[in-house]
Amino acid sequence: MPGTKAGHPETAMSDAGKHRKGRYNAQDILVSELRFKGCALRATVEFCPGPGPHEGRKLAAISMAEAALSALGGVRFKRRPSRSGTVHRTGAPVRRDSIEAGTFEDAFFSRPAKGETDRIYKRAATLSAGRANLRARIAHEGREPTALEAAILRFNRTTLAVLEELLRIARVQAGRVYPTLEYLAEKVGLGRRTIVRALALLAELGFVLSQRRFKRVEIDGVGPRYKQTSNAYRMLMPAWVEAHLPRWMRPAPVPADVVQREVDRIESTTAMLASLSRREYALATVDGQLGKVLARLGAALDAQESECQHDPQPLQNLFINGNERLGLVGQGLIA
Repeated sequence: MPGTKAGHPETAMSDAGKHRKGRYNAQDILVSELRFKGCALRATVEFCPGPGPHEGRKLAAISMAEAALSALGGVRFKRRPSRSGTVHRTGAPVRRDSIEAGTFEDAFFSRPAKGETDRIYKRAATLSAGRANLRARIAHEGREPTALEAAILRFNRTTLAVLEELLRIARVQAGRVYPTLEYLAEKVGLGRRTIVRALALLAELGFVLSQRRFKRVEIDGVGPRYKQTSNAYRMLMPAWVEAHLPRWMRPAPVPADVVQREVDRIESTTAMLASLSRREYALATVDGQLGKVLARLGAALDAQESECQHDPQPLQNLFINGNERLGLVGQGLIA
């Protein structure tokens, strides 16, 4: 095409169409030259914001990405569909597996026992301090760390500080722990993303059980009626921690005679329960009103089973004789 430099794409020209006031529209832009500069495609354009054709031209060089963003600035995109293919009815910004706040907390939270939070923190601090020994043992054995060992190796001071703050809240608030990420970031002195990573690691190790929550929002007009709120956390002591603690922090082993007595007690209890009737079994194993109901049901089944005899065996000396007399009388064996 005449006027086109070698090595460049052909010039693309367009006439100015209808003009609108305010922001430039696609009809107000004349593309006069395209150039490849580096890895970006840049265009020399002319803006014609005036009312007449080609009036008030202004030359500028913009990238194609900037032009695309300018052209699509007022475009509204459809919401991405869910995995199941259904459309969200309200469009509320609520995360998956969230439960409404105020409906489950009484059953979710647990009041810690006296000294329980201190024991959890002491064991967690010992576990974090022993990472160097764990890393050396894995290197000495010449193997790759397991998933649990890899999580322990990431259990640093930052994660320990977040756990300490959660345990403090659990001790003060009687186990009701639901701080926001901003609150934890301010108290611990860390960033929001660091707090998120620490909470995820604590949940992976089993020190924390978290539950997402949402709450209702009172608004006027059309819009979502729900809003995401802070998560609820329950503090736990993982059972696997004792295996990674020093010997002096582990509980003392149970004596062998105590273990044997417990085995004998379980065997005798099992044999005793097997010899009971249904009514007695219900009274021995179930308490309260339910136990009484099951006992009445078991008594009815026991009575029905005792009355029903399938293929009974006759007595040896009980039969009908020729003179229509039964038993020993019919045989003439009366003493």
